Amino acid sequence: ESLSSFARQFLGRMSKPAAESITGIPPAIAIEQKVTSKNPRSTVGTVTECYDYLRLLYAKIGRTYSPISGVEVKCESVKDVVEYLCSRITAKVLYLTADTGLNTPDARIERLLNLRQAGYSRVLALPAAQSASNLLVVRIDELLRHPEQWQHHSLYALIDRYLPQQQGTLSADLLSRMQDSAKSAFELGEGRLQVVESGSQSADSETPLLREFSNRFEADGILFEEPSEQMFSYNSPVGACPRCGGFGSIEGIDEGLVIPNASLSIYEGAIACWRGEVMSHFKDELVMNAQRYNISIHKPYLLLSKEEKRLIWEGTEHFTGIAPFFKMVEKQRYKIQYKYMLSRYQGRTVCPECEGSRLKRETKYVKISGRDISQLMNMSISSLLEFLDSLHLEPYEIEVAGLALKELKQRLDCICQVGLGYLTLNRGIKGLSGGESQRIHLVSAIGSSLVGSLYILDEPSIGLHPRDTLQLIGVLKRLRDLGNTVVIVEHDLEIIRNADYLIDIGPLAGQHGGEVVFQGDIATALSTKEYGKSLTLRYLQGVEHLNSALQPASALPAAAPQTSALPTEETHTSALPAAAPQTSALPTEEPHTSALPAAALPALHSAHPVRSWRNCIELKGCMEHNLKDIDVKIPLGVLTVITGVSGSGKSSLVSDILYPALSRHFNIVGDKPGAFRELGGDLKLLSGVEYVDQNPIGKSSRSNPVTYLKIYDDIRRLFSEQPYAKLNNYTPSSFSFNIDGGRCPQCLGDGYITIPMQFMADVTMVCEECGGKRFKSDLLEVRYQGKNISDVLDMSVSEAIEFFSHREEAIALRIARSLQILERVGLGYLKLGQSSSTLSGGESQRVKLAQFLSKENGTGGTLFIFDEPTTGLHLHDIKNLISSINALIERGNSVVVVEHNVEVMRSADWIIDMGPDGGDQGGRVVFAGKVADLAKLPDNYTAAALASQQ
Repeated sequence: ESLSSFARQFLGRMSKPAAESITGIPPAIAIEQKVTSKNPRSTVGTVTECYDYLRLLYAKIGRTYSPISGVEVKCESVKDVVEYLCSRITAKVLYLTADTGLNTPDARIERLLNLRQAGYSRVLALPAAQSASNLLVVRIDELLRHPEQWQHHSLYALIDRYLPQQQGTLSADLLSRMQDSAKSAFELGEGRLQVVESGSQSADSETPLLREFSNRFEADGILFEEPSEQMFSYNSPVGACPRCGGFGSIEGIDEGLVIPNASLSIYEGAIACWRGEVMSHFKDELVMNAQRYNISIHKPYLLLSKEEKRLIWEGTEHFTGIAPFFKMVEKQRYKIQYKYMLSRYQGRTVCPECEGSRLKRETKYVKISGRDISQLMNMSISSLLEFLDSLHLEPYEIEVAGLALKELKQRLDCICQVGLGYLTLNRGIKGLSGGESQRIHLVSAIGSSLVGSLYILDEPSIGLHPRDTLQLIGVLKRLRDLGNTVVIVEHDLEIIRNADYLIDIGPLAGQHGGEVVFQGDIATALSTKEYGKSLTLRYLQGVEHLNSALQPASALPAAAPQTSALPTEETHTSALPAAAPQTSALPTEEPHTSALPAAALPALHSAHPVRSWRNCIELKGCMEHNLKDIDVKIPLGVLTVITGVSGSGKSSLVSDILYPALSRHFNIVGDKPGAFRELGGDLKLLSGVEYVDQNPIGKSSRSNPVTYLKIYDDIRRLFSEQPYAKLNNYTPSSFSFNIDGGRCPQCLGDGYITIPMQFMADVTMVCEECGGKRFKSDLLEVRYQGKNISDVLDMSVSEAIEFFSHREEAIALRIARSLQILERVGLGYLKLGQSSSTLSGGESQRVKLAQFLSKENGTGGTLFIFDEPTTGLHLHDIKNLISSINALIERGNSVVVVEHNVEVMRSADWIIDMGPDGGDQGGRVVFAGKVADLAKLPDNYTAAALASQQ
C-alpha cells in the first residue's frame, strides 16, 4: 500500500519463487562475491563506514596547525576574555577595546561618526611607540574637533574600563558586565578585541601591555577553516580537491608513459620524450647539471629518492624539468608534431594538487597526534589500528570522540580478522577481487549491529589463506552470536567443520543433483558412517582424498554409470588430448548405454610425479606495492603455484608485473606493468601469454557459455538444416538472438523485460510476447528430435551431451564433443542459454579454461596464468580441474596458478611462497622449490596448512 500506483501494477506480474511454501524467513541480506559498486569515489573506507567515523574524529578533536610557523591555531571565546580579565584585574586598570578601522587616515572621520552614532563616546589613544605618557582616553567629540593632534596615535574604540579590585570580591554583576562587553567588542571589532593594561586611569609610568583576542580561526595572518565533517568529505564540494573533484586523479601527463621503463637510468634514456636528436638537448642539460643538485644520473629511475624525482619533474634554473617541458609543448600544440607528442604522453595521473588524497589542501593542516587524515587513509588497516590504539587523548577529547573512536577501532579490528588488514581505507572498491569485496561488505553488515536478520554469504573464504580462515570463522560466529541466522554456501572443509548445521545438496551436479543427501548437526556429520550419496561427508571424514585414485563404481553412491562417451569420427579430431580427464560418474536410476567403450576416455590419474624443468623466465627487481626488490624465476613446462597469506604480494607479482610485462613483450595492448627492473630468461620458448581471471566472459545480457565457446554457431546451423527451416528459408542467422530476424521483437532476444522502478530496484519480468523463449513463435516450430531451439538452450550441459551424443549427424557429435569440455571443467550443471552475467567469477574462469582446451590446433608454448581457479568448486570437482590444467601442460604449455587451496598446492611441480605476512610485512619470496621441501619448513603458514590438512 505504500508503493505508488505505477509500482503496484507490476506486483502481480512478478515471478514467484519455485516453492510450495516458505515460512519463518526473517529480513534477509545477501552478500555476494561480485563487486557491485561502480562508483570511482567508493573506497574501502566509505563502504565500511570507517571513513565516516574518521572524519568525525578529525572534526571533533583534530588540531589545526599553521603551515608557516607550525603553531596551533585556536579560536578564542568570550569565556577566555573574561578569565583573562579576572586574572589581571587585581593591580591594573584594564581597558577593553575594539579595532574598528580608526587607524585608516582616509576613513577616520567617517568611522568616528559611525562609532558615535552607535552609542560609543570614547576611544583609547596609544602612541606609535606605546609611550606611557601618552596613553589617553579621549572623547570622540574632541577627536572630531582636533583630528590633527591624533595623527600619530593608534585609536581603539573603548568598550569598557575596569578599575583595580581584589579578585575574590568580583561581583556577579561585574562578571556579567564583562561577558556582555566582550561580546560587544567581538562584534564591533569583527572578531577581534584588545585588552590594554595600565597602572592608572589616564597614564602609567610603565609601558602598557596590549593583549589581542580573536574569535576568528586564524594565525600568521591566515584565516583557517574550522574543522567540520564536510571539510573531510571528498564526496562534498566543501572538502573535495578543487582540481580533481574528489577523484584523486586527473587527465594529465602520465608518469608511466613518460618513464615507460623505470629500470633505466636518466643517462640511459629513461625519459622517453627526450630521446632522439631533436629533444635530446633537454636530457643533456639535465645530465650536465645533475651534480649541482645531487641527482644520480646512473641509478635506475625507480631507485631515485622522492626529492630527486621532484627536481627532475619541476626543474631548476639550470635545467628544464619534465613538467615545464610539457607546458612548452602545450603552448605549441598548434604544431602537428607537438600535438602528437602531447597526446602520446597524456593519461590518468595522480592529481598534483592533492597528491591522490582526494581532499583539498586545507585538510592537511588538521592533525591528530601529528598526522593528517590523508596519511591515515594511506596506512594499511593493521597499521592504522595500531596507531589508534597508541593514541593518548585528554579527558575532554575522550568525552567528545570516545564513542566514535571505539566504533572505528571495532570495524578496523573486524577488517583485520577477515584477513584484509593489508588494505588501505583509500583503496577503491572497483580494484578489489570478488572475495575481498564480499568480506568488506561482511564487515559493513557486522558494523550495522542488526539482530534477527538472515545473512546469506556465497563462499566468503575466497582469496583467504588457510591461516586467515580461522579468523573469518570467528567473525561469522560473532554475527551469529548477535542474534542473527547465517547461511553460507561454502566448500572449505574448515568452515564446514565449524558450522552448527550442515545441508548437503547432491549427489553430483546438474540433472544428477538437486537432492538433499544429508542434513543434520555437524557432530552427526563428523561421526556418522552412513555416508549415503554424500561426497562431502566422505571428504569431511577423510575417507576420500583429492589425490587418491577414483573409487571403483561400487564404492560410489548408487553404482553410478559414467557419462556417455562420444564416437570418434574420422572427419573430426577430438578437442581433448589423450591425458584429458574423465568426467565424474553420474548416478541415474537406470544406467544408459555408452556409445563408446570406457577406454576411449582416459581415467583420471592420481597425484602425478613431480615434473622437472630446465628453462624459466625471470623477473628481476620487482618493487610494485609491497614487493621488496625481489627476483623470481617462473619455470616453463610445469605447474607453478604462487601461495602466501592475503596481502603477501601474490597479485602484485603476477597480475601487476608478470602478465603486463609479458603482454608488452608480445606486443599485446594492456595495462602498464608495475615497477620492476628486468624481464629475462628463456622468453624465446614462449609464444604467448593468457590471463584467465574471474571477470565476466561477456558484457551483453544475451551472452552465454555456448556463444562464448562458438558452440552455438553449430547449434544454429543444425536447426537451419531441418526440413521445416529449409521450407521457410530460415538461415543460421534466423536463430540468433543478437540480430533481428527470428528473435522476439519485444524483448530483443533476452527473454525478459527490465522495468526501471525509479527509486526502487528494477523489476525483471518474463516477456509476455515470447513467454521467455526469446524467439518468434514461427521459429519455435522448427524442431530437431522433438526439441526446438528454446528447449535446447534450456538444457544443462550434461543433458545436452546426452541429447546430441546419440545422433547420427556429424555436426551433432561435434556439438556434444565441444560441450563435453565444459563438463570436464566441472560446469555440467550450467544451462546452455544461461546469461553470462549470472555466472560467478569461478564459473567464468572455468568457461575460459574450456575455451583453451577446445582449440584443436593446440596452444603449445603459451604461459597460462590462473587466479584462484578453485573458486566455487567442491573438492570432488577439483580433480577435474587439476587434470584439465595438466592437459594444458602436456600440450607444451606452462601454467602459473595463484591459489590458496591446499590440494592444488600439493599438485604443484614448483611452489613459490610469498610472505612472510601481509602488507608491509610481506613482499618477499619466503620459499621457492618443491612442495615436499616446503612442508618441512618451520614457522611457515603455508607449511602449517599443508601439514594440518593431510
